[in-house]
Amino acid sequence: MLCSIVPPDLLLDLGIDARQLEQASVIRIQRTLLAAAQRSLNLRLTLDEEAPGLLRTVYDAEHGSFGSLPGVKVRGEHDPATTDEAVNDAFDNAGRTYAFYKEIFDRDSMDDRGMELVSSVHFETDHNNAYWNGFQMIYGDGDGDVFVRGCFPKLLDVVAHELTHGVTDFTAGLVYSKQPGALNESFSDVMGALATQYALGQTADQADWLIGKGCFGPAIAGEALRSMKQPGTAHPHDRQPAHMRDYLDLPDDGDPRNDHGGVHINSGIPNHAFYLAATALGGHAWERAGRIWYVTLTERLGPVSQFDDVVEATVAVAGELYQADSDEQKAVRSAWQQVGLLP
Repeated sequence: MLCSIVPPDLLLDLGIDARQLEQASVIRIQRTLLAAAQRSLNLRLTLDEEAPGLLRTVYDAEHGSFGSLPGVKVRGEHDPATTDEAVNDAFDNAGRTYAFYKEIFDRDSMDDRGMELVSSVHFETDHNNAYWNGFQMIYGDGDGDVFVRGCFPKLLDVVAHELTHGVTDFTAGLVYSKQPGALNESFSDVMGALATQYALGQTADQADWLIGKGCFGPAIAGEALRSMKQPGTAHPHDRQPAHMRDYLDLPDDGDPRNDHGGVHINSGIPNHAFYLAATALGGHAWERAGRIWYVTLTERLGPVSQFDDVVEATVAVAGELYQADSDEQKAVRSAWQQVGLLP
């Protein structure tokens, strides 16, 4: 499964080197195998089974490709900051993501058992993407034209988005195709937005609900990669719908234009539903709406769950956590109605 922050159809629109799209296919195959191994064997990356907790390691890929990952170790959990800004950004934002999950949901890393957070920076040369490959984070530098240099490890929502793919791997295991893949992407956007809001102490009405704000370079007149508040408005090539009437039923045929059946595109619909529920409830979005979505992801879904399954699960979880017909359940139900997934 390819879990990248920049969707393949956007890369194609922007004229990004086709070699990157081929590499994306390689990552997708790797992720399919690795995610299956994680779920079936319950693998861990930490060497010390008795030492759960925050453990970060950052490597320098030295502009090498997949065969040279993770690269040269440059910073471990108890090491001081380096002179390399990308290393420090990857390290710090992995820690902020860990803190968000631990302090809000009492989750100990992606596998809830203290899994080491491994990152590699300086992947290839001027690479315009960031990935979760099933075991670690991978950050390109950006080319300075389409994407700002160093933006991927610097943006907390990008880091939290990609690490949430790891949480999904260890829980729902949503396959990266069509509606399950769109849900996979949406849960990552939700948690990326919430991790940023938590770090900034923002309420739902104070947040901008943008994913990847400021990542575009001078070549693109775009505000962000995605908008949860107004899907389809983040940049000139944004094809995200906000309502099921505009759902794009795309094939998962390997064509980058079709985005694995629209996983980044159609995620705009559940993204917007979360925004509507969170802003209707007000206050800190991670406290109520975020908890409902987290419990749904980690306890109620499976690999082939569809949009209707998430609707049913979130409404049920809201009732269980906050009582039937509570404000929370009403807000969740209303949000799905507004995006066309409930009558």
